Amino acid sequence: MSVITVFNALHCNEELIIPQLIDKTGYRLVGDGEIGALASKMSGIPLERISRAFVAKTSLFNPFTHEKERSVAYLRLAVTEILAEDNMVVAGFCSHFIPASISHVLRICLIADMAFRTKLAQSLPGQEKDPLKAIHKNDEDKVSWVRQMTGRQDPWDPVLYDIVIPADKIGAQESIHLVVRNLNTDVLAPTEASQAALADFRLQAKIQLALTLEGHEVTVVVRGGAVTLTIEKNVLMLNRLEQELNEIVGKIEGVRSVVTEVGKDFHQADIYRKLDFQAPARVLLVDDEREFVQTLSERLLLRDMGSAVAYDGESALEMLREDEPDVMILDLKMPGIDGMEVLRRVKATQKEIEVIILTGHGNETDRETCMQLGAFAYLQKPVDIDVLSETMKQANEKIMLRRQQQGS
Repeated sequence: MSVITVFNALHCNEELIIPQLIDKTGYRLVGDGEIGALASKMSGIPLERISRAFVAKTSLFNPFTHEKERSVAYLRLAVTEILAEDNMVVAGFCSHFIPASISHVLRICLIADMAFRTKLAQSLPGQEKDPLKAIHKNDEDKVSWVRQMTGRQDPWDPVLYDIVIPADKIGAQESIHLVVRNLNTDVLAPTEASQAALADFRLQAKIQLALTLEGHEVTVVVRGGAVTLTIEKNVLMLNRLEQELNEIVGKIEGVRSVVTEVGKDFHQADIYRKLDFQAPARVLLVDDEREFVQTLSERLLLRDMGSAVAYDGESALEMLREDEPDVMILDLKMPGIDGMEVLRRVKATQKEIEVIILTGHGNETDRETCMQLGAFAYLQKPVDIDVLSETMKQANEKIMLRRQQQGS
């Protein structure tokens, strides 16, 4: 009645070892895809965005949305739901959510040297032309993830696992025998202590999610229902924050007590800022007037609307290839690719982005053309910041409603 976790470097015989391990044990395989789908269902965040939590490169908009932190919180909660079952193999990034205090989990790591991994990648059908690049990218993601989850710099650190299998030295069959032999020991039998640790993990996940949804970023530790919250960033009114944190956490079923403390990084210059997730935060400003767009970005931030900035149409389209905003504020007259062409391309390929035209050079013909192309609104400079803010909120409400309808 135990759980096996598998975390592996890319191309370390995982495509042989994991399926054969499933066959040998009869356990059910649970991967990041299934956990991500459950997290997506819980949160309403599209699976594609949930999955970005595993990628080392963070979204341009994440400082304003904290979407990665919310995704991680929902993924952690989904893992606690999955662990309500026994006899499973949890494979992938999400295996690192499970704390070491849950002792009825056998933690496996598959590694190999680069020569073995590259040769194996080249032998597999349908692989990239540059397997070494794919391997390095996957390693980068896993280094970032393990550092975030555990604080360890090395994702293959033996301290994190019960068994580290060098796939370039041990074959698939021998690897499976090694795992099964260790699985069938009394050490991995669920105990009262390990079940209590699992209960604490479930409660910790619920608390972390509740705090994250309220825009708070603190460290949560739970032992026997006693909760310790650690504030790592400086805050102007510490007593008020501590009171708010206590009110949020104290309402959660299973919490016996709450203690707040400041962490080792509390002295840093970062100022703690609670986020408003109801305001549009994935906003891209596109305008070649640098002073204007920088001032506009600062004024929007004062209204809890975070934004990224592009100074020409070509840069904006390049950013869209990597990171999709919800709302775009777009000037029409720009050198190179002008705003009208940017609008046309966006609506042809990413039509769910709501585009607000904000220009000082347009006319009625331009307005009609923009609206026909799918612009959400057409505003003239100079614009009242309150009018622009309200228009952005209306665009955001349209996006939220569409996502609710798609999820129902």
